Amino acid sequence: MSAAIDRSAIEAFVFAEARLLDERRFREWMALYTEDGAYWVPAAADQTTPFGQASLFYDDLELMRTRIDRLEHPLIHVQTPPSRTVHVVGNIEVEAVSAGPTPELPASDMLVHSSFVMVEYRLDQQRMFAGRQRHWLRDVEGALRIVRKRVDLVNSEAAFEAIAVPF
Repeated sequence: MSAAIDRSAIEAFVFAEARLLDERRFREWMALYTEDGAYWVPAAADQTTPFGQASLFYDDLELMRTRIDRLEHPLIHVQTPPSRTVHVVGNIEVEAVSAGPTPELPASDMLVHSSFVMVEYRLDQQRMFAGRQRHWLRDVEGALRIVRKRVDLVNSEAAFEAIAVPF
């Protein structure tokens, strides 16, 4: 790991991102992304690119904005009442990188690997999601920003009821 990488600041960033999601502060969460940023949840464990096959989520900023507009709409049926979530993040590892997550995606400064568990509660039902996530981060004017976030669910090939909130 490069000496220029501040591990505690990166851990704090990943934990703060999880808190924003739990507090349903989706616009602030979206602001963590670079202008060319994207959020990806593959539908298959061995998926190497979001292009050419279906994903559970593949949102650039425009799609994130659309998803958030829907989540904030008072009459959205899949979120009335809204989900309550808890994200637990651990096993954080940081590495310096000099390329993007795939050849067609932009470069980042570092890659952060972590494990997560997210519990969602809504309408007397509790669901649990778990997996590994990767954040490709870039320093933008002294602040960390997400270039790409990839969430690999341990059961990505399972049949899911509607998933409305980000992991």
